[in-house]
Amino acid sequence: MSDLAAEPYSTKADYAYLRVKRLVLSGELAPGSVIAQARLAGEIGISTTPLREALRRLKSEGLVELDAHRDARVAPLAAEEARDLLEMRRSLDPLAVALAAERRTKADIAAMRAAAEGLELLRGDPAYAELVAHRRFHAALYNASHNDLLITTLDGLWDKADRYRRLALETPQGRPARDRKTAEHEALLEYVIAGDSEAAADVMRRHIDTSLGAQAARRLRRHLTTDERAADESVTDERAAGRAIDEPAADECAVDEPVTDGRVTEVGVGAVESQEAGPSRGDAR
Repeated sequence: MSDLAAEPYSTKADYAYLRVKRLVLSGELAPGSVIAQARLAGEIGISTTPLREALRRLKSEGLVELDAHRDARVAPLAAEEARDLLEMRRSLDPLAVALAAERRTKADIAAMRAAAEGLELLRGDPAYAELVAHRRFHAALYNASHNDLLITTLDGLWDKADRYRRLALETPQGRPARDRKTAEHEALLEYVIAGDSEAAADVMRRHIDTSLGAQAARRLRRHLTTDERAADESVTDERAAGRAIDEPAADECAVDEPVTDGRVTEVGVGAVESQEAGPSRGDAR
C-alpha cells in the first residue's frame, strides 16, 4: 500500500480502483458496509461505469463483495481469512528475509535503512501514512529477496492483512509489546544487512507469531467460538421449550385421590364438598 499520488494509473477505472482500495484499507469504508455506488462515484469524480469495473477488480482480491443485483459492500472480516493470512505469512515472510539476507544489494540496503528511519510504532486508529510507513519497511525487506512471485504474493497478503491490523489496534498495545516490536525491526534490519539468513528468519517467525495479524486472528476466533456456544445454547433452550409444550405438567397429570370414610364416594371437588357438609343422616344415627 502506497500513497495514491505515487501510484501510476492510465484509465478512470485504474484511478477508481486505487481510490476505493485506499478507502477500504484505511478503514474509511468499514468492513461489511454497503457501498453507495452513485454517491461514491460522484465523490471520486467519475461515472459509475469505471467504478463498477474497479469494484469487480477489488472483488477478485477479496476486498469487496458483489451480488447478482450489482449491489456492493466491503468484505467483512472473517476468522477463517485471518487464520489463512497468518498461516501464509508464517511460511513466506521468514523465507523472504532469508533470501534477502543472501541476495541484498547496496541499493536494497539503502532502501531498507531509509524505510526504517520513517518507521513508527502503530497505535490505536493509525493514520493512513503510518500504515504506509510500516508496510514500506517490510516491503523493503522482502523486495530484497529478488523473487518476483514471492514479492507479488506478499503484496497481496499485506493488502488483506492491513484491515486485520486495524482490528487488533482497537485493543491498546502495552509498552513492553511496543518495545519488543521495535527490537524485532532493528534485529531484522541488522541480520539481513549482515547476511545472516537463519537469524533473520528466526526473528521474523517470532515477529509474525506476536503480530497484529495474529492478535486479530485470535480475537476473531474467540468471538466465533462465543457465537457458536451461544447458538448451541439457543438451540438447546428451544428444544427444552418444545419438550415442555409437548409434555403435560405434573399437576395436569395428577389424579385427585378419592376421599373415603369407609365407603367409596365421589372424587375431586364433589368429595371435598361432601366432607365440608358434615356427616350424613345415616351417620348421625
